[in-house]
Amino acid sequence: MNKFKKIDDAKVAIIGLGYVGLPLAVEFGRHLDTVGFDIDPKRIADLEAGSDFTLETDAEELKAAKHLKFTTQLEALRGRDVYIVTVPTPIDAAKRPDISALRSASRTVGQVLGKGAIVVYESTVYPGCTEEDCAPILEQVSGLKLNQDFFVGYSPERINPGDKEHRLTTIRKITSGSTPDAAKFVDALYGRIITAGTYPASSIRVAEAAKVIENTQRDVNIALINELALIFNRMGLDTLEVLQAAGTKWNFLPFRPGLVGGHCIGVDPYYLTHKSQEMGYHPEMILAGRRINDNMGLYVATEVIRLMVKRGMSLPRSRILVLGITFKENCPDVRNTRVVDVVQELKSYGATVDVYDPWADAHGVKHEYGLEILTNAPGAGQYDGIVLAVAHNQFRDMPPEAIHAWGRPEHVLYDIKSLLPAGQVDARL
Repeated sequence: MNKFKKIDDAKVAIIGLGYVGLPLAVEFGRHLDTVGFDIDPKRIADLEAGSDFTLETDAEELKAAKHLKFTTQLEALRGRDVYIVTVPTPIDAAKRPDISALRSASRTVGQVLGKGAIVVYESTVYPGCTEEDCAPILEQVSGLKLNQDFFVGYSPERINPGDKEHRLTTIRKITSGSTPDAAKFVDALYGRIITAGTYPASSIRVAEAAKVIENTQRDVNIALINELALIFNRMGLDTLEVLQAAGTKWNFLPFRPGLVGGHCIGVDPYYLTHKSQEMGYHPEMILAGRRINDNMGLYVATEVIRLMVKRGMSLPRSRILVLGITFKENCPDVRNTRVVDVVQELKSYGATVDVYDPWADAHGVKHEYGLEILTNAPGAGQYDGIVLAVAHNQFRDMPPEAIHAWGRPEHVLYDIKSLLPAGQVDARL
């Protein structure tokens, strides 16, 4: 530990102020000299005004972070002891890992990196990425030597957007570092803010692998339930009824079918499978699960169309209402939402599709997907089809007749989230 400052004296920089970075900046800013850096001037202006579009923090929490400053200026990062990188790591159109933002952030940090500093990555990566892809960039740009002049660490984010119960501080944190002393420092640093405790991994690669399998495990389990839903539909069985019956056994896992999106669960498995294939192993089960989950939006849309055709409706002249566009309930996050797949497939048949989501930002949806969404509640009696796609509280609390009221006298209601009783819908996933 002799190479590092005392934790209470450490100056922290957070690179990226999204769903992951901002809560970190706020918590560290309560205790330590902290700078939050983002390339978006509007984001910085909003935060300085006490406004967070992610809704992960509120004005009071921002105000309580007395040692936190926000900036878009590179020079403001110079002289920091700790740099924590929290930029997105998505996949490209071919479902390959896209670490361009991670590389860019590494180049940014490299320009201001000083001797003795430590760079901690939180973004989802494949095992080996921190040391094999990021550290060389830091070395090249800074002119410093890893594990002599500076150090790296990895502590995977476990933020659950929209979850007010499981917050940053109440979720146990995995930590790691490129040397034993660096690992101890990283663990002690996060221990300063994480009340749930930390888990020191034996190496950076172990910590990286732990991150990708957390969501891979969930993805595969949901894929199994989604496939069961496809089977039970052919059998004329209600999937939820089957799951409720099976759930009476103590060790039956309570997964439910659905659209699997979001920035993590629909993305992380591809980081693991990419690295696996690079090393000559084809991960059959993981990729099979991904194929099932990636195709569920198409399946839902096809089922809605089938039900409407059976009613004698003309698809090109029909209007369909999709309730919800975010990737999960009670959250404004639309990153990698698979509801978009349902919307696009319905549109491909010539239907007019309206999307209503009280949580989503219309400008954000337009920018991300080119979709215009309703900014006010839809009018009554306008729709031939209704798809209940996201279980927002606003929809959950509505009586079935209020949802049906949006439909014409003869309409189809498809419930992806099984919010309504089976007798109140035409079909559910």
